[in-house]
Amino acid sequence: MKNIKLFFLISILHLIGYSQSSKTVTIGILADKSFEETIPLLTKLKAEIKGVVGQDATIVFREALENEFDVEKAKSNYKTLVNSDVDIILAFGVINTIIIDKEEEYPKPVILFGSANSDFYDFPEGQKTSEIRNITYLITPFSYTDDLTVFKTLFNYKNIGIIVDDFIPEILPINKLFDDYFAKNDGSYRLIPLPKNGNISLDLNGVDAIYLAGGFYLNDNQFKSLVTDINLKKLPSFSAFSKEDVEKGILASNQPETNINQFFRRIALNVESIINGVNLSELPIYLDYKNELSINSSTAKQIGFPLRYSMLANVDFISGSNDVNTGTSYSIIDIMNGVVDKNLSLENERINIELSNQDVKTAKSSYLPDLSASATGLYIDPKVAEISNGANPEFSTSGSVTLEQVIYSESVGASITINENLQKAQEEIYNAAELDALLDASVAYFNALILKTNVEIQNQNLQVTKKNLDIADQNFIAGESGKSDVLRFRSQLAQNTQSLINAENQKQQAFNAINQLLNNPINTEFDISDARISEGIFINYKYQDFLEILDDPKLRPSLIKFLVEEAKRNAPELKNIGFNLKATQRTYRLNNLGRFVPTVALQGQYDLAFSESGKGSTIPSGFAASPDGTYNVALNLSVPIFQQNQRNINRQTARIQEDQLSVQKENVELNIERNVNDILLDLINQIANIEISKISEEAARESLDLTQNAYSQGAVPLIQLIDAQTNYLQAQLARATANYDYLLTSMQLERAIGYFFLMNTEASNQDFIQRARQYILNNN
Repeated sequence: MKNIKLFFLISILHLIGYSQSSKTVTIGILADKSFEETIPLLTKLKAEIKGVVGQDATIVFREALENEFDVEKAKSNYKTLVNSDVDIILAFGVINTIIIDKEEEYPKPVILFGSANSDFYDFPEGQKTSEIRNITYLITPFSYTDDLTVFKTLFNYKNIGIIVDDFIPEILPINKLFDDYFAKNDGSYRLIPLPKNGNISLDLNGVDAIYLAGGFYLNDNQFKSLVTDINLKKLPSFSAFSKEDVEKGILASNQPETNINQFFRRIALNVESIINGVNLSELPIYLDYKNELSINSSTAKQIGFPLRYSMLANVDFISGSNDVNTGTSYSIIDIMNGVVDKNLSLENERINIELSNQDVKTAKSSYLPDLSASATGLYIDPKVAEISNGANPEFSTSGSVTLEQVIYSESVGASITINENLQKAQEEIYNAAELDALLDASVAYFNALILKTNVEIQNQNLQVTKKNLDIADQNFIAGESGKSDVLRFRSQLAQNTQSLINAENQKQQAFNAINQLLNNPINTEFDISDARISEGIFINYKYQDFLEILDDPKLRPSLIKFLVEEAKRNAPELKNIGFNLKATQRTYRLNNLGRFVPTVALQGQYDLAFSESGKGSTIPSGFAASPDGTYNVALNLSVPIFQQNQRNINRQTARIQEDQLSVQKENVELNIERNVNDILLDLINQIANIEISKISEEAARESLDLTQNAYSQGAVPLIQLIDAQTNYLQAQLARATANYDYLLTSMQLERAIGYFFLMNTEASNQDFIQRARQYILNNN
């Protein structure tokens, strides 16, 4: 429950043992309703009163009297205390506030602190005490009408639903208050009563926004259910109470975090004043604190509420405890799998594999039969046809079918082998591109996490600057510092606001990069899940184990050697060179002795005459008629003897290419060895950063707290406070990024060795780890 609400409803106080003092003071408590959550606050309040009163008196607390929101019972409870032996009455809650405030005389001192806000107190302007004997109030900057005005600047509501406890309209002129307000301002309202039985199934239809002005007695589950109903209807909401409501899912509030210490100290001081003989009519009634507008960014995203950069300087943005996934939330595995499935660059490489496969098919097709058919229509000079004795008629049509089949060809066989190796080389190009894409996915993921964390830290830093500005204002008013301090922090506030805007835009750019990798529309909304060493999917990324091996001069060389060998064995770049080398060697053999291997081919043809007419179409007597269909079969052997010296040139080129590939292989192997060694050194650095950043952040935070306190007391200059704040900001960023940097460096190592643990099965990973352990043992 909200601390301020709990404070309003303090109900049960135990009897405090007597201490050695000059007199005994008995304090009676009036409360509307008690809650289990009030017990820690009661202990704190008792300690505060005893600490302030000290040895001046022995304080005895009577058991609290509750009215259960019943007006008549509240009156009876008050009379009971008035007629009892209590010396001071502490009254909390809206019912007690209204009932006691209507009394004309107060026989016993009454300290009144209820939830009826300043809208219902009609004190003359400038009046700072109650001016009524034996009563004082604790009035805070708490106003329904002011809240509605602030809410209107955030969201231009037309018909707002105002949730109030169902008994409030019976004891407070709340309808008149809102009628008068909306008569002077745009919009309308509808009261939504919240029953005492805890039924939170409210009618939220017909309104475009919600103002929460009730619900003192709701427990955490009931409050959560109410907030869920409001947000599911995508209604902007505003709480009349504290920032804790915003943390639990309400969109906004103009109240700061509950300063329970400030409330308790005022009550304790009032009790001390009574004991010292001061009449309550002379004590101040206003408890001043600065309103602070806060917005739950998670709720804003959930309900589609637009957040403007212009709000940053004046609004405290918090994520709240109601974080929900309004869209997709990606883990690093989701992004890596998405890249493999949908990345356009990888798809282009897959198409290249298909194209190389077509080249293999083309090469193999040379061993398939070549069958062709043709038809011919022929016209011959009649003079020639006439003397041809029927062999060449004037008009004729014929057809032929030709079959050619290569039986063996060295060039065809070489072409098949070469293209098969080039296809495998292309597959290794894809494998290398996939590993690079997986690393790019990891980089994009951790970069987005770093920038997301940067936004949160920059926002926290902005709030620190706001706090420092408040301190500077207070010091200036008290005369403890000059106007220059205030102006310096206002300038700092503007700079921090700009830093937060930049951080938010950089985070969005990182999210755009992830969308591009996943082939999503760039404006697709999503979130990313956090990553922690030795937790979740990174449970096996135990940097302490790495540290122990890397820190041991005997074990480190063996680990490095094993990883280098694994990297060379897995490297698709080396495999690609190997397949290209095989293709080049086959080209060399073809153009060396292979050119003397004959090509053997079988050829057959069948010819058929369809028709003959005209002169010469009749065969003279005594001549034999030629058959209509004829065929022939031939076996062909061919050997290229000299082809313009191209064979020798091709052979020399193949030898040069072979030497080039050998050089490339050596270079790749050297790069692999260097990368593995460099990344392992980076891992050691990241491990050190993790441990150092923890200490640095804790020290910087403590230093900032001490410096803020010292500055508020005028003990240190402004520049020292700014330095402490800057140091804390840098320490926070270093601490936040150290974890991600280590995991990212681990992913870089996995790319270097060509094996991503997150993309393999647990069995494969355990096999890898076991081989590493065995290798290290065998070499030590």
